[in-house]
Amino acid sequence: MITLREISRDDIPTINRWRRDPVVADGVGAPRRFIGLDVDLQWYDDYLTRRPSEVRCAVCLAESGQLVGMVSLTRIDYIHRNAEYNAIVGEREAKNRGVGTEATRAMVRHGLFDLNLHRIYVSILRDNVSSIRMCEKAGFREEGTIREGAYKNGRYHDLVLMAVLKSEWQAGPERV
Repeated sequence: MITLREISRDDIPTINRWRRDPVVADGVGAPRRFIGLDVDLQWYDDYLTRRPSEVRCAVCLAESGQLVGMVSLTRIDYIHRNAEYNAIVGEREAKNRGVGTEATRAMVRHGLFDLNLHRIYVSILRDNVSSIRMCEKAGFREEGTIREGAYKNGRYHDLVLMAVLKSEWQAGPERV
């Protein structure tokens, strides 16, 4: 259904369009900002200098190669062997089709086995039920709540903390 590849400079205009889309922006914990293309191009250039501690992949439909999302492992800590997971399915026609779940499983597999991480964690807006479910399907478990941890659209929102451990992933052969 999907393939992952490292993001490229050519992907930035599409990613910038997603980041400016209010529907997409409302689903993530980060505040909504007006982000110009030049800012995202600089973000990409900065990413290239941080590649030892970040993995950012484009999610593409296998049949067409169309870019429909992005998944990332950031804040990679090779001493404690953990990283933060982030995902976005930016193309509306790709939502609710299993694209995010498949991409999440692929990135978790990459982090746990190729990068030898022990734990991958994520924080998700409590109201973003589809993202919570996506992460559960990929093996993440709820660990707790950051009460009123994100300010969006004029009010505070709780964040759900979730993580997956390598030992848990290995215990679930359907995920490998």
